[in-house]
Amino acid sequence: MAEDRTDWAEDRTILANERTFAGWMRTGMAAVAVAIGLKAVFGDFTPTWMAKAVASLFLAAALYIFWSARQQAAATRDRMEARSAEPQSNSRMTAMAAILAFGTVAVGVILWLL
Repeated sequence: MAEDRTDWAEDRTILANERTFAGWMRTGMAAVAVAIGLKAVFGDFTPTWMAKAVASLFLAAALYIFWSARQQAAATRDRMEARSAEPQSNSRMTAMAAILAFGTVAVGVILWLL
């Protein structure tokens, strides 16, 4: 019976780790949305570089959030690997963070070119 409780606890920990990772990804995407919104709201603002610079700060925050979330989720996953649990692979979390980071950089480039 104790082994069953341990298995359930491991499952809850894995799911909590994945929910936390997803939450941080959403937070990063919200920072990207704020950057796009700033550009949209202050598009006619002069000097234009100032609105772009503030938007870029939010993009940098998004990048930091993506990679921090990936790092933390991977560390939790590595601790769980010592058990019999089967958490999501590091490569999936890395791929998600990399895709969102690449998209964020692309948004930054587009914002500066507008």
